[in-house]
Amino acid sequence: EIVGGAGTPYETGIFDLEILVPERYPFEPPKIRFLTPIYHPNIDSAGRICLDVLKLPPKGAWRPSLNISTLLTSIQLLMAEPNPDDPLMTSIVRELLLSLP
Repeated sequence: EIVGGAGTPYETGIFDLEILVPERYPFEPPKIRFLTPIYHPNIDSAGRICLDVLKLPPKGAWRPSLNISTLLTSIQLLMAEPNPDDPLMTSIVRELLLSLP
């Protein structure tokens, strides 16, 4: 599970994750998805996360030197700072962009 960061819309939340570690880990990234529903432009309704470190190059940034703790920290950072340039949920990103000053 992961805890929502202080000062974010998720700060009171506790989110369950599914982490599947492949046989070729650390040469392949683990598959991580949210089991707890979350309203976020980079996380879809099935819990899939759009995050470069969860994908192999050339489209992703996974490296064998990364570990699961680093990935969880990256997910918490994504929760605090959504990436509107790479959304999974376009309707949510539109809402996010309209709410920015």
